[in-house]
Amino acid sequence: MRARTTIRGLLVALLGLTLMAPWGGGAQAAPERDLTFMSYNLYLGSSLDPALEVPSLPPPQQPAAFVAAVATIYGTAVFTDFPTRAEAVADIIADEEPDVIGMQEVTKWIAQATAADSTANPPSYDFLEILMAALAARGLDYEVAAVTQNANIGPAPLFSPQFDCVAVAPADCVVTLQDRDVILVNADTPALHWDNPQSGTYDAQQSIPLPGGPAASFGRGWVTIDAKYRGRRFHVANTHLEVSGFPEVQEAQAQEFLDGPAEGPGADIALGDFNSAADGSTTSSYALLTDRFRDAWAVNPQDPGYSSGQNQTLTNPTSTLDQRIDLVLVHGAVGTVEAHLVGDDPFREQTPQQPRPIWPSDHAGVVSTLRLR
Repeated sequence: MRARTTIRGLLVALLGLTLMAPWGGGAQAAPERDLTFMSYNLYLGSSLDPALEVPSLPPPQQPAAFVAAVATIYGTAVFTDFPTRAEAVADIIADEEPDVIGMQEVTKWIAQATAADSTANPPSYDFLEILMAALAARGLDYEVAAVTQNANIGPAPLFSPQFDCVAVAPADCVVTLQDRDVILVNADTPALHWDNPQSGTYDAQQSIPLPGGPAASFGRGWVTIDAKYRGRRFHVANTHLEVSGFPEVQEAQAQEFLDGPAEGPGADIALGDFNSAADGSTTSSYALLTDRFRDAWAVNPQDPGYSSGQNQTLTNPTSTLDQRIDLVLVHGAVGTVEAHLVGDDPFREQTPQQPRPIWPSDHAGVVSTLRLR
């Protein structure tokens, strides 16, 4: 009788555990509609300030100053070595495994000799091609869902003796800078489907005059997709607004963004480098955007979340990030689970005798897990 009672007790206990399992297991399992989003400015590789300063010079000095500015900008882009930085960015993506990535300054440098028999060999860099190869080498399967073509500046005469580009009148080498914003989607995320890629540029644009030629527009734009995950629709918009030094243009772009590409079917998720400090110290764009959207970083009220400010050569031994301008914004039936920075630590040690780039970008990336409702 004692043995039968003991067996009966065990059966009752096992039955109770079986009935409780869906509740207990569900509490510990990953929520069904959580997705991770990343916004990352890859950094074109150089500041454009040398070219922006040329129009302020007396006209007779501008042609030579422009050639010098192009040489400095291109030389810095070569020095900051995107192929090496792309390995660091790919490592970050491999660690985080975001489901959707919005990238800015996905640059294409096209440098070439002007004569077929020239010995000049300036390198070109396609940031998207380089990064996608680095991701594939890590066994990651990301799809290029959408691309917008922004600035297209050049060809400009290139003086770069290290690559045998030594003549400028006429130039034996030229270089073109092309800027893009891109959305990547993780093809390995089950039940995540996307469609309807769209892209465009803003009506409001900043341009700079070039010596002996037409003004060059920065061509700021946006890119969007619509997506669905486990029965929930959502819309992703990625953009890079004008720098805070041109506040009227930036704020006009922010309003255009809100009036058009920012909204779509289902929950709205906006990724980007908005170039407007979240503390309100630069322009009013952040306030305009967050009047409609919620900032995912709000889950970290004690963390300033600075995401921009490494020096232009990426050689600073300690971080100089001092502004929060890179954002994940949400609107509608979506909530924030968590948010954190990536790329805010150096990917290698500095070599004091011969400084080298040690940061993946002049920006940190922002990663946020969002819950679709």
